[in-house]
Amino acid sequence: MITSSVRARIRSGAVVLAVAALGIAGAVTVVARSAPVDAAVAAAGVEDDGANCAVTLPGSLTSNSRLPDPFRKLDGTRISTKSDWRCRRAELKRMAERYVYGEKPVKPTSVTGTVSSTNITVNVSQNGRSASFSASVQLPSGTGPFPAVIVLGGFGADTATIRSAGAAVINYDPLSVGREGTPRNNKQGAFYTLYGNTSATGLLAAWSWGASRIIDVIEQSGGNVLKADSVGVTGCSRYGKGAFAIGAFDQRIALTMPIESGSAGVPILRGIPGESGSQPLSSAYGEQPWLGDAFSQFTGNPNTLPVDQHETVAMIAPRGLFIMENPHIDWLGARSGSVAALGGAEVYKALGAGDNISYWSDIQDGTHCATRTEWRTPLQQNIQKFLVKTGNAAGTFRISSRKPGNLADWRDWTTPTLSGNPTDPPPTDPPPTDPPPTDPPPTTTGCAATAAINQWNGGFVTTMRVTAGNTQVNAWTVAVTLPSGAAITSAWNTNRSGNTGAVQFTNVNFNGAIAPGQSIEFGYQGTGTGTGVTPTCTSG
Repeated sequence: MITSSVRARIRSGAVVLAVAALGIAGAVTVVARSAPVDAAVAAAGVEDDGANCAVTLPGSLTSNSRLPDPFRKLDGTRISTKSDWRCRRAELKRMAERYVYGEKPVKPTSVTGTVSSTNITVNVSQNGRSASFSASVQLPSGTGPFPAVIVLGGFGADTATIRSAGAAVINYDPLSVGREGTPRNNKQGAFYTLYGNTSATGLLAAWSWGASRIIDVIEQSGGNVLKADSVGVTGCSRYGKGAFAIGAFDQRIALTMPIESGSAGVPILRGIPGESGSQPLSSAYGEQPWLGDAFSQFTGNPNTLPVDQHETVAMIAPRGLFIMENPHIDWLGARSGSVAALGGAEVYKALGAGDNISYWSDIQDGTHCATRTEWRTPLQQNIQKFLVKTGNAAGTFRISSRKPGNLADWRDWTTPTLSGNPTDPPPTDPPPTDPPPTDPPPTTTGCAATAAINQWNGGFVTTMRVTAGNTQVNAWTVAVTLPSGAAITSAWNTNRSGNTGAVQFTNVNFNGAIAPGQSIEFGYQGTGTGTGVTPTCTSG
C-alpha cells in the first residue's frame, strides 16, 4: 500500500482520448459517441440480475497473453444481442469469484437494521451465526430522501463535493467487515464471523458483501431518508480496490468511483508484470488478504487467468463508472489501468452506453489520494447524472501521456454490433445453446459432488461443489482418491482426513446445512497432478 507521504514531482502533458480507441501514444482522437442510455434505468433493482443464468466454468485453463474476449461465452460462441449480456456477465462474475476475489455469498437468511439521518445499523444472521456493524451518515442540505455515496474508510472522492452535488455520504468502515492484518487462515470481521475465519473469500469480496447489506437495510427502511435506487460508492488506494469490487458485484450500485486503486484494483492483471515499478501481483496478494486464496496460483503467471480486470470493468456496464488514476506513482500501475478502462469501455459501447463511463488520469499533483481540482467537475456531473438524476453529461476519457495504454496491444478480438435493447426481458430459461448448469442434477435424497481442477506445472487447485438433492443435507462427506504423487498442501471451508491417497473431506460448522437443490463450495491446493479424481458424496 502507498502512504500519503509518497510524492511525484514530474509534471507532463496529457492526451484527451475518446472511449472508442487509443491508438498511438500521445495522439488526440475525437470520435462520435454512442447514444446515451437513460441513467435512471442504468442500475438494476437487484443485487445480481443474472443469478439464475446457467454457468459452467472451464475444467482446465490455458495460457493467453492477450486479454480474454469479453463478448465470447464459455461455450465458445459470441453474444449477438444486448440482452445476451445479462448471462455473459454472470459468467464473468463466477470466474472473477472463482479465480480472483473468492465467493461473495448471497444475501444472508436475515438482514435487519435501521436508517437515520446520522447512522445506519446492520444486523445479519446465517446458519445460527450473527454479526453486526454500522456506518455513519452525513446528509446534504435540502429536503430528502437523498441519493447517497458509500465512502470506504474515509478515503475516496471529495465528500464536500459529493454533498454539494446533492448526495449524502455514508461513511463505511470495511475493516469491521473484513479486517486487515490477519492471516489467511484466521480472517476476522463480521463477514468471517458468519462464513468462517478460514473462508477462501478475500477482503475485497467481503467488503463488497458488507456494502450490499447496507443497501439491503436502506431498501427495507422505506426510503424516508436515503434512496436505495440511487447509491454510489467510492474509495482510494486499498479502498479504491474495494469500491471497484463493490460496484462490480452489486448491480444496485448506480455509480462506481474507484480512485488510484493499483494492483488488485482496476489495472489489468496481465499488464502488471510488464509495467515498470508497479506493485507485483505477489505483493498485492501477500500484503493483505485482499484477493481470494485461489489467486495464489496466478501471481507468477496471470496469463492463465480466464478473466481479467477489463471484464470486471465490463461487469459494471451499463451503470455509471468514473475511474480516477494517478500516473505519477509507478506503484499504482496506471498504464494497465487505462488498458482495463479502454477494454471495458468496448462493452459499454456495444451496449449503447458509451457515455456512462469516464476515465481520468490527467492530473498535475502526484500526491496519493489527494483532493484534486481536475476531478471536481466530472465528479459533480456523474453524481448529478446517475444519483440525483438531473444531468446528462457525456462520459470522457483523459489519459495522461505519462501512462498511456494501447488496447490494440492487448486484444485480438473485435467489438460486435449488438442488436436489441439491454433492458429487454431475457427469456425465463437460457437458450438451448447455453452450457448446462454447473450443479449436478438433484438426487432424490443425499448429495452430489463435482470437481473443477486448475492444473499447472507441478501443482493444482481443486474447487469442489456439493449440491443437496430434494431434501436438506445437514452434514456431508466427500471422498476422493488422489493420483499417485499428489499431495494436498492447504484446504479451505472443509476438514480433511489426510493429504495423500484416499482423502475424506467433511463440512465445517458453518457449511454443513445445505437446503434442497442448493450448493456450497470448498477447495484444496496441492502439488503434483490433481486431475482424474472422481468425488463421491454422502450426507449425514
